[in-house]
Amino acid sequence: MSEELLVAKGLAKHFPVLGGFPFRRRVGAVRAVDGIDLTVRAGESFGLVGESGCGKSTTGRLLTRLLEPTAGRIAYRGEDITHARRRALAPIRSQIQMIFQDPYSSLNPRQTVGTIISGPMEINGIRPPSGREARVRELLEVVGLSPEHYNRFPHEFSGGQRQRIGIARALALEPSLIVADEPVSALDVSIQAQVVNLLQQLQRELGIAFLFIAHDLAVVRHFSHRVAVMYLGKIVEVGARDEIYGRPRHPYTHALLSAVPEADALIAADEDGGGPAARPERIRLEGDVPSPVTPPSGCRFRTRCWKAQEKCAQEEPPLARAEGSAEGHLTACHFPEALTLAGRGEDVVLDPALRATESRDGTTPG
Repeated sequence: MSEELLVAKGLAKHFPVLGGFPFRRRVGAVRAVDGIDLTVRAGESFGLVGESGCGKSTTGRLLTRLLEPTAGRIAYRGEDITHARRRALAPIRSQIQMIFQDPYSSLNPRQTVGTIISGPMEINGIRPPSGREARVRELLEVVGLSPEHYNRFPHEFSGGQRQRIGIARALALEPSLIVADEPVSALDVSIQAQVVNLLQQLQRELGIAFLFIAHDLAVVRHFSHRVAVMYLGKIVEVGARDEIYGRPRHPYTHALLSAVPEADALIAADEDGGGPAARPERIRLEGDVPSPVTPPSGCRFRTRCWKAQEKCAQEEPPLARAEGSAEGHLTACHFPEALTLAGRGEDVVLDPALRATESRDGTTPG
């Protein structure tokens, strides 16, 4: 097993909510990230998935120290960087780079491509033997662009090309870890595959570790070795890719997988060597994610969970190995699901309005 590159323990970020008069009094806090444990190993690709607003991007910015943690600890190669000052962080920042979600706003429109990519080298005092310009032109080739693009401006490129420029900028300092914050969500589907394949190729050839943040489960499955599922500021399940996609234990993971259009491809084969289940489980949850300002007590998913019991409201389930799960497959649930994605014979529909509509249309699930 490779070394632990980046380790987060009890990591939290609470944003203050101000109110009253004169609007300077703190009346609450948005618990964007509320105590998570996460480990990224050297050379691996670690996927972080969840629906919008669950705290994925905030987690990425905490790990790159673009945000100051409220609580918890972050260690890089065993060195505590949780509250390290700018001078102490300088040598580590070159080792942890980030690819941002929006390729249109993450590049300075007033700078040429050459200036954008060489900027990190200049800031860190790095002078390649062949010179910075030659290194930038080399990086442009690495990401599938022409060296002749060196003097062009961002507005002259498409979205996919701009994201490639952002990738080249992240590679400029030869990092050990890249945090990719939904790097393909703003791109067309045809371009998404190109960018993901490029990242995968770079990961293999350069041995760079990736924290791949996304809400697209199909993309994460294609790219990641291990996957963590996040809900309302908490990690609810983590494990090897095949375990998460083929034998999920947390009800929320089941709900996410049931929403993937290619769900048939995600069904694991039966333990006895038989073929996959006849049809996937279909789960449609009631309501929206609760407010991170006042999250539910106990298990945060209990307000939308079909297995919720009194214990779920009283005790927060620990992230632990459930009976029957593989080594390293952890689930935060008092009543974990069975090791299958097979349908129950009747769809789980928790939304009364949706059930009534389907009944009127003659499409009642079952």
